[in-house]
Amino acid sequence: MGSVLALSSHPFQIHSPFPHSTIPQRWERKDGRLPNPGGFDELHRKCKDVFPQQVEGVKLTINKTLSSCFKVSHILHLSAVGPSNYRFNASYLSDLEGKGKALPMLTGEMDSSGSLNAQWLQLFSDRIRAKAVFQTQKSQFLTWQFETEYRGDDFTAAVTMANPDIFTQSVIMVAHFLQSMSPQLVLGGELVYHRGRVEEGGIFTLAGRYTGPNWVATLNAGKGGAHASYYHQANKQIQVGVEFEASTRTQETMFSFGYQFDIPEANMVFRGTLNSRWIVGAVLEKRLSPLPAVLTLGAFVNHRGNKVQCGLGVTVA
Repeated sequence: MGSVLALSSHPFQIHSPFPHSTIPQRWERKDGRLPNPGGFDELHRKCKDVFPQQVEGVKLTINKTLSSCFKVSHILHLSAVGPSNYRFNASYLSDLEGKGKALPMLTGEMDSSGSLNAQWLQLFSDRIRAKAVFQTQKSQFLTWQFETEYRGDDFTAAVTMANPDIFTQSVIMVAHFLQSMSPQLVLGGELVYHRGRVEEGGIFTLAGRYTGPNWVATLNAGKGGAHASYYHQANKQIQVGVEFEASTRTQETMFSFGYQFDIPEANMVFRGTLNSRWIVGAVLEKRLSPLPAVLTLGAFVNHRGNKVQCGLGVTVA
């Protein structure tokens, strides 16, 4: 459910030095009418942001701003469970936003094995957005994906095409639609169509999200399975999230609990998680003021598999 990229394995992830807030939120409404519901991949984001990202080995990230619109990153990862690697990331974000022009954004990342992950984002207007994603694994193409999205006053519609191949006559098509029914309630659906040489089929998923004063409940359910999440902000410092995922293909279910504790006086953020597979994890992020650096410490314990993974990371802005 969600991104077509989930249907293929990722060689690595893009680590853009531009935060999510850099891209202007043009579709927010403050005139009392129904708001735009956002994108389909944003339905569970509030809950997912509470959970810690797994940290393993030693990781050093150096971000460098070369100009107001061009930034680069150097990422060195020393791993104990997989091959160590070096990744170089370059991002270009146009500074023409304030002049009322379209916003192009280009991000590319290449690792030491020659694998490439690149994204192109273009806002043609306040409502129309296009995105292209390319992934290669060494010298072979892994994924290429094209997406077009239209955001109306109170709805969002998007169409995505991935891995088209005229020789094997295969393609993956995904259609998303979300509609704001009230300021709190959003309903919609997702249709995934896959065509190959030997198989052809589709999966339809219904989606809904309800936003309360300090909580968000989201549910996706369809033939492929179900995904439910609940986010609750207890106060300015404590946030919790609960997720339930069930897959009809693998016949597996998983329940996860996560929490985030902010300590602004110490410039620290602590995140923890526990799931039904008896995996316990925690990540601590500490901003090393006055230095432009963030220290990350993490540990994950798999009690069933008797495995422990620890990690340390340093990010320099």
